[in-house]
Amino acid sequence: MFSGCSVSSLAAKFAFFPPDPPTYSVKKDDSGRMVASGVPRDHSMDVLVLDTKQGNKIVAFYWKNPLARLTVLYSHGNAADLGQLYDLFVQLKLNLRVNLIGYDYSGYGASSGKPSEYSTYADIEAVYECLQTEYGVSQEDLILYGQSVGSGPTLHLASRLARLRGVVLHSAILSGIRVVCHVNFTLCFDIYKNINKIKKAKCPILVIHGTEDDVVNWLHGHGLWKLAKEPYEPLWINGGGHCNLELYPDYIRHLCGFIREIENITTATRLKKIKQTLKLPKKATVTTSTASTTTFTTNCCCRIKFVKPNCASCSCGGCLTVRRSKGSANLCNWCSGRNRR
Repeated sequence: MFSGCSVSSLAAKFAFFPPDPPTYSVKKDDSGRMVASGVPRDHSMDVLVLDTKQGNKIVAFYWKNPLARLTVLYSHGNAADLGQLYDLFVQLKLNLRVNLIGYDYSGYGASSGKPSEYSTYADIEAVYECLQTEYGVSQEDLILYGQSVGSGPTLHLASRLARLRGVVLHSAILSGIRVVCHVNFTLCFDIYKNINKIKKAKCPILVIHGTEDDVVNWLHGHGLWKLAKEPYEPLWINGGGHCNLELYPDYIRHLCGFIREIENITTATRLKKIKQTLKLPKKATVTTSTASTTTFTTNCCCRIKFVKPNCASCSCGGCLTVRRSKGSANLCNWCSGRNRR
């Protein structure tokens, strides 16, 4: 019998297959600028080395498109690194007219550390922080893109950003265990519980999945699309597998349509939709009666009453000063002799 921890570790082993050896490396050139070898020399690409809160150093590639209004943060699948994805990223930057940043998880490519569910969460948080501080990208102008395992960190971050512009889920998973075992319930030791986190995302979500995906069944994509609060028209690529959807003309056409549509959504429209999805608590009300009872009504299911006792010796009713008791009688400070000299 497997324990929860051992099953979770087993699922993690199925989830991560970093290319060995890595397809690229990074170093500083003579001017002190970080560059990548193993990929074409690209002066429009920034090579970044970022620190994560888990103490790892991860590599990211950033492309600036002068025509862009939005930025895509791309989280790749489980068996690739930035060197293999270079050509795809350049094409997406040009065809979608976006700025684009891709990164390698801890333990992938030239990134240090070992891959795990929580390290990928720390990785994407470090990349998002870099976009904010170094490039001035706000969440209102950010699209998160997650492919396969990359849907895990993507939805992790999306569930925490209320004003995000959009999310793309490409061959995404409902959860890690559900890829290995066909279960209809969530186990406490499961990894990448996207089935829960997608409900917290408050932006348009495009789901792309191949109908013949033999790694992550199409039902994963369909399930996520059904659970999204703001689902965009999905793209089910007939005959598409797990790693070849970019080769289909409908892929870039549908993706372009999604980008253009959310690009044209005004800030006022986005804020209105966010307010509609947020369940704001009702303001607490305080009512005071003329008698010695104060009732505090809150946004819960109970009403709490505080009764102010009357002095047994004088006419002080519901006095707010501190009282003392003699036997069963409540006396004010004066009658109890406390204020007498």
